[in-house]
Amino acid sequence: MKEWWIQVGLLSVPLLAVYLHIPPPKLSPALHSWRASGRFFTYKTQNIFYRDSSGALGSSDIVVLLHGFPTSSYDWYKIWEGLTQRFHRVIALDFVGFGFSDKPRPHRYSIFEQANIVEGLLGHLGLRNQRINLLSHDYGDTVAQELLHRYEHNKTGCVLINSLCLSNGGIFPETHYPRFIQKILKDGGLLSPIITRLMNYYFFSRGLGAVFGPYTQPSAAEYWDMWTAIRTNDGNLVVDSILQYINQRKKHRDRWIGALTSTSVPLHLIYGPLDPVNPYPEFLQLYRKVLPLSTVSVLDDHIAHYPQLEDPMGFLNAYLNFINSF
Repeated sequence: MKEWWIQVGLLSVPLLAVYLHIPPPKLSPALHSWRASGRFFTYKTQNIFYRDSSGALGSSDIVVLLHGFPTSSYDWYKIWEGLTQRFHRVIALDFVGFGFSDKPRPHRYSIFEQANIVEGLLGHLGLRNQRINLLSHDYGDTVAQELLHRYEHNKTGCVLINSLCLSNGGIFPETHYPRFIQKILKDGGLLSPIITRLMNYYFFSRGLGAVFGPYTQPSAAEYWDMWTAIRTNDGNLVVDSILQYINQRKKHRDRWIGALTSTSVPLHLIYGPLDPVNPYPEFLQLYRKVLPLSTVSVLDDHIAHYPQLEDPMGFLNAYLNFINSF
């Protein structure tokens, strides 16, 4: 009997080793096209992916899109064409640790570094002295808040912000409810690297699906594209490090909320009210109380945490109405 268990154990070792080193899935035609239409620039030693599309003739307006966790700039693909019909340039990037950008490990990921990367990209594109409209989601909201703080306090002068539109982000730590797996990963210590290496498509899609509305779930192809972008450059192995942004939000709460309360920049929120991470009405009530001068677009009741993917037309119309209002 003991010999049988030993044989099973010896057999499981190479099988587990193979499982833990499964190569990333191949890019779908859609995701390959997205990557092929972009470029890379170097921030310090990191290669950062970005897209920069020329759009509407007769417009000088520029919009920069800041994506959320754990996905990538591909989050904006459903509204990209609509934005190019309004803006002279539409720019998006994959933050370091996300999408097609480098995913170094070990590495101390921070919101401050991501803001530096946005500044670096705009400098690379020759846009340091151009006024920029920021459109952000989730993790990107916090990066936008840091950029706004720098702009309001003349810290760098690299990003001149013309307007800011936030969407479904953990702006207020007290109304932000991370998913259970996020809590484990960010505070799991030695357990976190084990969990990230065991992460697979099934658990990823189940976890991400929980923050979408029941009637607006991604298709199987969309889930696979999101997973592929994460697995590129072994991104699943840095998720726990990136998740420290939740603790950073708490630590720098006054700095980042203060940037919103003190700004004279036109401010707007597009909100999917079925969001379990920033739930209605708690989040929205606090937002309106703290930022009474901000305008707000609340989408249909069944729209949740990814409004630009769940209701792209409603999201785009809300954003364009905001942009055309000043």
